[in-house]
Amino acid sequence: MTVSRPLPRSPAGRAATLIVVLLLFGAITFVAGLAVGGSGTGVAGGDPSPSVAVPSAAETPAATPILETVTCAEPTEAFAVLCETYAQIKGEYVDEISDEELVDGAVRGMIEYGLQDPYSGYLPPDQYGSALDDLSGEFSGIGAEVGMENLADPEDLAACTVVTETCAMVIVAPLAGSPAEEAGLRSGDQVLEIDGQSTLGESVSSLVFDVRGEAGTDVTLTVDRNGTELDITITRAVIDLREVEAELLDGGVGYIRLTTFTDRATGVFREELGLLIEQGASAIVFDLRGNPGGFINTARGIASQFVPAGELLFTVESDGNVQRWESEGGGVATSEAIEVVVLVDAGSASASEIVAGALQDLGRATILGEPTFGKNTVQVWNDLPNGGGLRITTDRWFTPDHNSAAPEGIQPDVMVASPDDPSADADPQLERALELLTE
Repeated sequence: MTVSRPLPRSPAGRAATLIVVLLLFGAITFVAGLAVGGSGTGVAGGDPSPSVAVPSAAETPAATPILETVTCAEPTEAFAVLCETYAQIKGEYVDEISDEELVDGAVRGMIEYGLQDPYSGYLPPDQYGSALDDLSGEFSGIGAEVGMENLADPEDLAACTVVTETCAMVIVAPLAGSPAEEAGLRSGDQVLEIDGQSTLGESVSSLVFDVRGEAGTDVTLTVDRNGTELDITITRAVIDLREVEAELLDGGVGYIRLTTFTDRATGVFREELGLLIEQGASAIVFDLRGNPGGFINTARGIASQFVPAGELLFTVESDGNVQRWESEGGGVATSEAIEVVVLVDAGSASASEIVAGALQDLGRATILGEPTFGKNTVQVWNDLPNGGGLRITTDRWFTPDHNSAAPEGIQPDVMVASPDDPSADADPQLERALELLTE
């Protein structure tokens, strides 16, 4: 049978290995474990030592310079190179440059080139606050998550920290009902230019803020779609995320879609899922397609609605410590009599993969669709003294059976391809899910 989609959804996205920072064009979603830490400190201990002397004021040709001391802390011997570079710039560079500019550049370099981790990053003060807005449920922008794809070697996750000829900025999925979706932006589109400016040489984090702007203004993205260049003009808007959409379908099947794992999503999801069951739903289609993730606590809360007790995932921290995340209990759909099918695709990432992986390993749901995105790391935000923010990968997460989502993603139990035309009414994945639940 042919089933029309009960609710609009994001397009599927290609089943390719992507190198992602999963960014929303408006604010930035650092999925599966976004947290804001306390105020960070600067450089770790070590006795400061003089590094360079520079004149404090202009002087007459014959005058003896009045010197002031510029210091640089050296927590380890390796930092001597950094401090000496700083000293030479301050002492010899032809133009005046502030310490703030040098520190900003050094921090960016440590993150982008030192860590070689596309999920870690630094945002200066003017960008940090807005980067957290989307997970509060409202932000301004075009509404699409993006990442990077290594065109030459898709499995090389460390090679693409900036856009190059072989490292493309790629649309993972536009949000449902967003300006990006309405303008025709699709999963897999490679962003070549933003308002006529090439993306080459830029990090995804910086490019996101080139797309940002006031609601009502336009931005034009030049994209490569399967070898064809297209100019897509999108009008920015204030986007109020609607995390949950639910509907009771024929045959007592409840359909519920989660678009993102914000801090408020668990409560909304629980309420809507409970209403479906009260209305007589005896089976559930849980749609996670195009969901880029969000808070790891929210992933735990969502999975707990289907799992009464037991381990949902575990994380391994940088020091090797293992943290186990168990069901919170009290879920509204924990009865084994309620059969569950979870829909996933290449746009289902991180927190979505946590939930899908847990329900699959525990035998609580059938996973249907296409392989998921393939991200198994957790990031934490820390405040910096300058008002900026530092995003650091602190953990890797694994499913209850100790499986990793990276790099191949969660593999569906039932493989069903997404439609070639994402705007088509027919939804073969939903059709197959309903067949499984009504057989």
